[in-house]
Amino acid sequence: MRIRKEAQIVSGHSKWSTIKRQKGAKDAVRGAAFTKLGNAIAIAARSGTDPDTNFALRLAIDKARAANMPSANIQRSIDRTKDKAVTQLQEVTYEGYGPDGVAILVECATDNINRTYPDVKTVFTKHGGSIAEKGAVVFQFDRKGLIRVATTGDEILMQALEAGAEDAQEENGELTVYTDPKELAQVRDSLTRGGLEVIEAELTYIANNTVTITDPTTAAKILRLMDALEALDDVIATHVNFDIPKDVMAAL
Repeated sequence: MRIRKEAQIVSGHSKWSTIKRQKGAKDAVRGAAFTKLGNAIAIAARSGTDPDTNFALRLAIDKARAANMPSANIQRSIDRTKDKAVTQLQEVTYEGYGPDGVAILVECATDNINRTYPDVKTVFTKHGGSIAEKGAVVFQFDRKGLIRVATTGDEILMQALEAGAEDAQEENGELTVYTDPKELAQVRDSLTRGGLEVIEAELTYIANNTVTITDPTTAAKILRLMDALEALDDVIATHVNFDIPKDVMAAL
């Protein structure tokens, strides 16, 4: 297991999460739209409607609750698995490049690819990017489990190691723990049983290398592209390989 401090290498996912938090609560609320959360729950529920035995569903429900989604809405999303129309809902990931060649993965939940693909492609084109062929970008990322813990310290790092974490990083008063995707449930539950507050747990894509954007004009173009992508109803998650330093963010 590798333990990393703030001054050392930081993953693309952690940087993108930090950037989105720096952008403010307004963006966070929009990004947590109930429609998106409901679609994610409905897709996860197709593998089983009991969150105790379907960890993907449990994660989707936890994320919805964190966004203050009412319990009734959550249950309706689960019940959509009984709706014939939901059988058409599917997951699809699009790959693309933004300004300055940054790599972007766009995860969608859609009942109509003939609508979603043109929407995503148009956003890329309008904002100085381009959609890529399947496999052209995703090789730059690894699929990982990610857990954010609301505390840091040597004992917490050791606890994460003993729980089965592959990697951990301290930043901004939090510990970000990375796991093998198959071990996410086990590590999360172990940390929770150990008394730690888990802020977030999800399957994600981690960039192998991070591109630092120091030009404010380019940074602004990239953020406008990301805003437009995340505003699409069918988009449920985005993953990137770029970092925008705090001083550049402050200048935007």
